[in-house]
Amino acid sequence: MGKRLQLQAELMQVLGSNNVYFQPPETLKMKYPCIRYIKARPMTDHADNMKYFNMNHYELTVIDTDPDTEIPDRIVECFEYCSIDRYYTADNLTHCSLDLYY
Repeated sequence: MGKRLQLQAELMQVLGSNNVYFQPPETLKMKYPCIRYIKARPMTDHADNMKYFNMNHYELTVIDTDPDTEIPDRIVECFEYCSIDRYYTADNLTHCSLDLYY
């Protein structure tokens, strides 16, 4: 299983449903609560003119009708290199952006 597919499975387990979407098209009708995620710029460190560390970076967005959703907190607890970036409201839905290195 690929690393991204493993992440997909872990996110579905944390959410408790299959409403986890990787780079969904604009036309897709998502079911809430859900997690939408995209691949972002990886974290890479160099030393002695060599790459010695590389970790994939994903930007997650938890979207829920509940303004007090605990899903972002559960995600942060389950993944060591994850942090909450910000909360915002759009279309009467609560959005929480997270940075995940996996």
